[in-house]
Amino acid sequence: MFFSTVLSSWAIAVFSLTLNSAKPALLQLSDYLLTHYRKGVRPVQDWRRTTNVAIDVMVYAILSVDEKNQVLTTYIWYRQHWIDEFLRWNPEDFDNITQMSLPTQSIWVPDILINEFVDVGKSPDIPYVYVRYHGEVQNLKPIQVMTACSLDIYNFPFDVQNCSLTFTSWLHNIRDINISLWRQPELVKFDKSVFMNQGEWELLYVLSHFQEFSVVIRRRPLFYAVSLLLPSVFLMVMDIVGFYLPPDSGERVSFKITLLLGYSVFLIIVSDTLPATAIGTPLIGVYFVVCMALLVISLTETILIVRLVHKQDLQPHVPNWVKHLVLERATILLCIRDRKKFYPSRTQSSDISQHPENNDSTGTSCGTGEGLQAAGTLVARYYRHQRGTSCIGLEGTQGSPGGTGPWCSTAKHLSLHDGVSVQPKSSQGFSPKT
Repeated sequence: MFFSTVLSSWAIAVFSLTLNSAKPALLQLSDYLLTHYRKGVRPVQDWRRTTNVAIDVMVYAILSVDEKNQVLTTYIWYRQHWIDEFLRWNPEDFDNITQMSLPTQSIWVPDILINEFVDVGKSPDIPYVYVRYHGEVQNLKPIQVMTACSLDIYNFPFDVQNCSLTFTSWLHNIRDINISLWRQPELVKFDKSVFMNQGEWELLYVLSHFQEFSVVIRRRPLFYAVSLLLPSVFLMVMDIVGFYLPPDSGERVSFKITLLLGYSVFLIIVSDTLPATAIGTPLIGVYFVVCMALLVISLTETILIVRLVHKQDLQPHVPNWVKHLVLERATILLCIRDRKKFYPSRTQSSDISQHPENNDSTGTSCGTGEGLQAAGTLVARYYRHQRGTSCIGLEGTQGSPGGTGPWCSTAKHLSLHDGVSVQPKSSQGFSPKT
């Protein structure tokens, strides 16, 4: 009886060894590691020992920056590794296997999250982790991160943003899980090996400290400078050029109004491009408001200039009694002796009335004799008063009947200088007398 029991046990052992030798090494190793594994317990032999989790971040792309909602969307490559004391084996027992992949759902994974998370992004699901023979577990996965960030848009479009990604354990404290950096901060800072550098935002550097990564990005301003700043500058230059138009041409006001309307349409078009926040207004928005104010002031100034140019045409003429009161009577009260200086036309008309013209035989006012002498004297006196000169070098020809003599066009042909009076020489012509 005893002999039969020993024989059956030996047969079972031989059979099991035969089955194990037929199973692949990876399956044998997987069964060896996961048969008695408990993923709900932190993988340490001594509960006082802290699990050290090293993390690393590589920025792959800047997807969007929502200034209104203060949300930054990035795509990063996240890496973390820790030591699992329950996942160790001897490579010599399993065909020299030093590492293998295991399902993430079958082992313990630290509950590390980003504090600034505001929404779950569309990240691909990576169901496996790498495990090495000494218990090191590497979890590598890409993550679309939507985080809250305090965005400062005052210098838009020349702004630089600094957004932080803080990794912490949601449940465990530092005595259970200690988070550290996988790489040195100097290596992380200027690592752009996987960054897609063709978008609106440029990655400057990534600062890492303890369990926090600060992503510093800068906006590329060329597009906004061409589409926002240059059209505004051109319109302001055209507004300045508009001052070279003559104010009495009637086109300056319409030109200024056209510029103002064009700038208003331009602001309506670019309003969707400008970032909108409740915190403050970007500097470029203040610039647009100032430009609009300058255009309004320019239009107002143009209207005032046109008003001043046409002021005399818009006002009624001064009545004759006012001219007489101010230019003649007021000069006596103000003790002004030379009244002709203020009212020459009145004096001239009175002088002409005191010297009646003598008509020639044909009954015309342009002829020879005393009438021509009186007219020449009055003309010389008037020009002497206006220009401080008298007639010189004045010559004439015999007056012709019908008013075609030289004195009928005296204003066109007289040359006036000081010290000359005009008198008739003979019936055939006239010469000046100095």
